[in-house]
Amino acid sequence: MASLTATRSLGIGETFSNLKKQGKVALIPYITAGDPDLKTTAEALKVLDACGCDIIELGVPYSDPLADGPVIQAAATRSLARGTNFEAITSMLKEVVPLVSCPIALFTYYNPILKRGIGKFMSTVKDIGVHGLVVPDVPLEETGVLRKEAVKNKLELVLLTTPTTPTERMKAIVEAADGFVYLVSSVGVTGARASISDRVQTLLQDIKESTTKPVAVGFGISKPEHVKQVAAWGADGVIVGSAMVKLLGEAKSPEEGLKELESFTKSLKAALP
Repeated sequence: MASLTATRSLGIGETFSNLKKQGKVALIPYITAGDPDLKTTAEALKVLDACGCDIIELGVPYSDPLADGPVIQAAATRSLARGTNFEAITSMLKEVVPLVSCPIALFTYYNPILKRGIGKFMSTVKDIGVHGLVVPDVPLEETGVLRKEAVKNKLELVLLTTPTTPTERMKAIVEAADGFVYLVSSVGVTGARASISDRVQTLLQDIKESTTKPVAVGFGISKPEHVKQVAAWGADGVIVGSAMVKLLGEAKSPEEGLKELESFTKSLKAALP
């Protein structure tokens, strides 16, 4: 376990702190575990790390992904159809986490956590060297136990706020969030969009007035110019999901997908300060 413990030295919050000192914005890609297969997922994590990504979000496929648009839903369906399960994902991560330098956050719905028992889920995730959790379908009122177990296991629980979140509630979410605040850029589900709403700039300002915690913007960001725009508006991080998932899931072969993922990631990285 010694090597795993060593990889835990830099958490999500610390990563943002370091980037801020350097005047940099975090690039946070999202991919779905097991699409097209777990072997490719393991390679993709290494590729993303080698391309200079700062934090990686890894989606645990789930049969009823409420927050996800068609691209990520389709990826989860393909992954589950291939037999991907939590145990297979954790054993893949056990091998890969010591080989990557950036922290990994698991994106998972609440049901799979409850199914295993919150405490057991958290300790399993901690033991494989994961740093954070994003659970999009947990209302703030129900995050108490999750937060307690996350703290106990030194995991950073990222919380989401949206354009329709009332100000008071947004402040409470921001207060409770750990690692970073996930600002959903648009109403609705994930998915690439033609442009990013100007409203994001105002939302960012509002959140920044309430906290010094880093804020990362996600949902709909799919091009270098989007990344550049959101960074210019003052985001501390940008999250790119569906566009990455599409490349890996729809490529002619896993090798082709990894190659496309590499050049796309480099183009996003180049667009950031």
